Amino acid sequence: MQRITLKERPNWQAKAEEYGFPFHTAGGAVYWDESVAWRFSLREIEDDIEAPTLELEQMCLHLAGEAIKSDVLMERLAVPRRHWPLLRASWARGDRNLYGRFDFAYDGTGPAKLLEYNADTPTSLFEAAVFQWTWLEDQMAAGILPPGSDQYNSLHERLVEAFRNLKRGDGFALHLASLKESVEDRATVAYLADCARQAGHETAEIAIEDIGVNHQGQFTDLDNRLIRTLFKLYPWEWMFRESFAEHLENAQTQFIEPPWKALLSSKALLPVLWELAPNHKNLLQAYFADDPRARDLADHVVKPVHSREGANVTVRQGGRVVQETPGLYTEGQAVVQALAPVARFANGGSLGHAVIGSWVVASQPAGIGIREDEGAVTRDLARFVPHVIEPE
Repeated sequence: MQRITLKERPNWQAKAEEYGFPFHTAGGAVYWDESVAWRFSLREIEDDIEAPTLELEQMCLHLAGEAIKSDVLMERLAVPRRHWPLLRASWARGDRNLYGRFDFAYDGTGPAKLLEYNADTPTSLFEAAVFQWTWLEDQMAAGILPPGSDQYNSLHERLVEAFRNLKRGDGFALHLASLKESVEDRATVAYLADCARQAGHETAEIAIEDIGVNHQGQFTDLDNRLIRTLFKLYPWEWMFRESFAEHLENAQTQFIEPPWKALLSSKALLPVLWELAPNHKNLLQAYFADDPRARDLADHVVKPVHSREGANVTVRQGGRVVQETPGLYTEGQAVVQALAPVARFANGGSLGHAVIGSWVVASQPAGIGIREDEGAVTRDLARFVPHVIEPE
């Protein structure tokens, strides 16, 4: 594993716009960064990233199955009691899940360590599935990368196949929803809608704010069409707080991600996984903040159970706080996780770090995306950089 410097494509910004990737630059700062890339060997990908991704996904599915039967685990995994019947019915039906992303600390010298699992609403999908692949092809064609270079990336094909395997509502469109004001979320939804159409679905995009409820408690769109299948890029913990939450169980809507995914979508998963498989080589020691054992972790990270995009995270190292991020997630339970060695790189006069996002589609490993940030916490504007597998 090595960070390499490369010549950028002269027209990459125009190409990003052409491909529907408008947030390649955010707030005046580069988000997509192809001046560098991470180079891997095939062994590193297959043994150190792909294999543990599959194993951890299977562990999570096993845990979900155990939690469905256990009030204690449902409580520990931070699911509101009033919605337990919704999750149990979803699991019993075998509702299909679509995708997720494991975030790993990995530097090529030891086992990948799980930082967290974005099981419900992961983004950075289009850039991982499509735009870094176009980068690879263009750079080989230009002679910047050697012939035979490859990439760990079957995301697009697997997404189309997963949508093909999803049940279609006869005469009803597949609705896809996100928040109005998020450019990134809307672009992610547009990409997934394209995957769904390639799989034969009729699609309709809608803002979460525009979803209505009719007199029968069924969800509707702005044209008063029933929403029978809904992909929602909107976390389950937020769905549970919405005014329409009382209708979730009886709305006759198939949700993607399914309700049972709420069991895996909070950071409460981390201490529960550690308890399930203590000393697993791909897990970091983790406890709920009120657990006395948390005090024994010298270098550690404190994370709210429910938080997004690196908000409200505190990093302690050598007995002092080395980073503390602001945010809105100041209430509720927190977890304490051992600090992981991440891939480091020189960034001017300081050190930056890289986190590997390892994707699963329909619970199968499907590729990676890499985010870089200056601090120890990967925040919302962390840069996305491509990767390449060196020819053997």
